[in-house]
Amino acid sequence: MSFRFIGGFWFIGKRNKLISKMSETPGRPMKYPYTFSAKIAQFPLKFYFQNQWIWRYWLAGGIVLSLPVIYKINKLANSPENVALWAERRRKEAEAHHH
Repeated sequence: MSFRFIGGFWFIGKRNKLISKMSETPGRPMKYPYTFSAKIAQFPLKFYFQNQWIWRYWLAGGIVLSLPVIYKINKLANSPENVALWAERRRKEAEAHHH
């Protein structure tokens, strides 16, 4: 069986079975993760979820507190008076552009 290394890949035997050096998992993590994906992979997300209060209550508290505000803005933006006001503004703007 012959081994050949060409362009970052190992070729084995007559069938040219391809084995990538990059696909091998490292034995230990890098001392400093240089790439963005390595930084994400080594980030201790589980530790932060378990030990910081803001991660636990961010989603539930954010939804509970923001839904009434979003509902009120939606009611005001879609009121018949506001719809008529914006229709009039768009009509005037269209007239100005068409001379």
